[in-house]
Amino acid sequence: MKIRPAAPGTGIVFRRVDLDDFEIEAIGRNVAKVSYATSLQKKGVLISTTEHLLSAFIGVGLDNAIVELDNLELPILDGSAQPFIDMITSAGLRVQRRKRTYLKIIREIEVRDGNKFIGAYPADGYSVSYKISFAPPIGEQSFEIDLSRDLYRRELASARTFGFLHEAEAMKNLGLIRGASEENVIVVTKDGVKNGTLRFPDEFVRHKTLDLIGDLALLGRQIVGRIVADRAGHAMHTALVSKLLKDHSLWEETMDIGESQNEEPALPAALAEGVAPRS
Repeated sequence: MKIRPAAPGTGIVFRRVDLDDFEIEAIGRNVAKVSYATSLQKKGVLISTTEHLLSAFIGVGLDNAIVELDNLELPILDGSAQPFIDMITSAGLRVQRRKRTYLKIIREIEVRDGNKFIGAYPADGYSVSYKISFAPPIGEQSFEIDLSRDLYRRELASARTFGFLHEAEAMKNLGLIRGASEENVIVVTKDGVKNGTLRFPDEFVRHKTLDLIGDLALLGRQIVGRIVADRAGHAMHTALVSKLLKDHSLWEETMDIGESQNEEPALPAALAEGVAPRS
């Protein structure tokens, strides 16, 4: 995988170099299927497991890039967004001349499916709140992060994906987790974590939050608003993206993100314009 600079206004574009440089834009209309991961598809060409990289892009404020791949699945690496963060910061970022356009939530919207829920609400800045409920040993966990305060790298980036041992075979039969192993997935059994110690006591819900941020990146713009999710998952994340993109009365485009009530910029000042990798 290679990440290349892109012109202002390009957004994030995946390029399949093994298929004559076919390009798939990272936008909601190209969502193909979601189960254990989010996939994009355009004219029959597929890109799978996009959420960790897109989440990392939001975490560092990267707006425009070409992501080159030579197969359909992004590398899982250590199961978190941290290796992508390291890759991007090592290469460096540059501020582009065009001002960033934000998607500002102006009317609330909620998506419900039984006891599962996700909603978007007007707010200053960008915050995400997530709750999960699994069988033991995970149980119930909750986490909230104010992305307006540039906390992503410290509080979310290194949270790894996880899976239950009894589900592993089913995931592989679906063509997922091709690169997964005990080196990059927290393996959960009925007795606890099978492979090592957790990076955070609540690493499970932190990773779900990381996933959500990556899926919401498919809106094509950074958000100004509050997102709340309870036992949601990729299907509901992308359903919210679809509903927002279809109903323009729910949001407005803005370049003015103002000041938060914490007397800090609604997004870090260094990220106030479009950003791309250094060439």
